[in-house]
Amino acid sequence: MCRVLAYVGPELPLESLLLTPDNSLINQTLDPELHPLLQLAGWGFGGWSEHLLKPEKPFVYRRPVPAFYDDNAEGIIPSLQASTLLAHVRAASYDAGAVLADENCHPFSYRGTRWIFAQNGSLPSWTLLQRELLVHCRDEYLEQMRGTTDTEFLYVLLLSLLEGDSNEDVQRAVERLLLVVVEAMRDLDLMALTKLKIALVSQDRIIGVNWGADHDGEIDVTGDWRELRKSGPGTDDHALSMLLEPMYLLMGQNFHHHEGSYEVDSCPEDEATSAIFASEALTENDEDWLHLEFGEIVFIENAEGRATREVRRLQPR
Repeated sequence: MCRVLAYVGPELPLESLLLTPDNSLINQTLDPELHPLLQLAGWGFGGWSEHLLKPEKPFVYRRPVPAFYDDNAEGIIPSLQASTLLAHVRAASYDAGAVLADENCHPFSYRGTRWIFAQNGSLPSWTLLQRELLVHCRDEYLEQMRGTTDTEFLYVLLLSLLEGDSNEDVQRAVERLLLVVVEAMRDLDLMALTKLKIALVSQDRIIGVNWGADHDGEIDVTGDWRELRKSGPGTDDHALSMLLEPMYLLMGQNFHHHEGSYEVDSCPEDEATSAIFASEALTENDEDWLHLEFGEIVFIENAEGRATREVRRLQPR
């Protein structure tokens, strides 16, 4: 599983989000707290800034090298700032079958949509599942697909199922996505644990998803992920723990006052001005981090100087 970080709030220098914190996303390439593998298959980020020539469009940067080896990072990032950011470091299997290319790095960004997309989940056997799932995909998105990853295919599938850009439209599309995936797995006898740990981001909006299905295709999954994690990598219980593990959310004020960390000033939630959505808590004291539990979707929005969130349970329909 990869690592993902999204931010909305006042415009900030990108280096304060990606480079300078001790547990920065780039440092997570080598030392992720909640994942046993290194993130060596590439990285990228996309965001919006009022100071761009086209502020309504995201700028996107992706490279198929470990983030800490990217000699462009310290040259480009200090010159950029953003009010909305989605960043990602990619994990892949440690073998020659992993395709390292710009096209396989997140976030994905297509013409004809406001959304960019990244995840730290997985859709096993997705190349075979396409036999059943392509019927749900729109040509306008399929023709833009360039890479060989399950994430990009999930992006195509989700965009194709969207009927609009409202929170309700996105929730319905996510619920439909998992149902058609599980149905395809059953039809092709390819049942496997499926993780949908998704960040769907547009200007001033983050939609976070923590959902999926277990090894038998069950959606209503329960268990203590920390206890399951003790079984060790390579076991079914460990894989299930990765499915059930929460995503993390931090809300507050004055992020820019805490140089070199992801700390914010605590405040009543209705006074929050910024929010971070991430794969793991990014500060040593994780008490201020809210959990997005398995089976939940969160809608985060930055409007009129305030960051708001709404969490809902996902329900198959």
